[in-house]
Amino acid sequence: MNYIGPLVQGMKHPALRNYDLSRFAPTCYLVEVSEEAGVDGPLIEGDLLVVDESMAAQHGDMVILERCGGHVLYNTHRIGGRLRLIPPFGPERSFFGKPDDICGVVVSQARRYAL
Repeated sequence: MNYIGPLVQGMKHPALRNYDLSRFAPTCYLVEVSEEAGVDGPLIEGDLLVVDESMAAQHGDMVILERCGGHVLYNTHRIGGRLRLIPPFGPERSFFGKPDDICGVVVSQARRYAL
């Protein structure tokens, strides 16, 4: 994940063309999916994710964590009162996280399609 910055009106990015940015809370920021995601699957390299840092993570959310000096994407799975954080590429490196570990919940995805 590459941190782009706070989501503000007038942002110029090809994936945001015709996107109504006013519908998002001022607590939102953008991250871009990096090349590790590849080009197959629900998220591909170059996708933009709108992340709301004020939302609490729930079961089935995609969330962003700051780990090893960068932003990393995880899926959540609620087990009782705890959240299991599962990497998109499989559960073998999953772990139980704390709410303080989470930098935000993904609320939207934007993709630039080739013309």
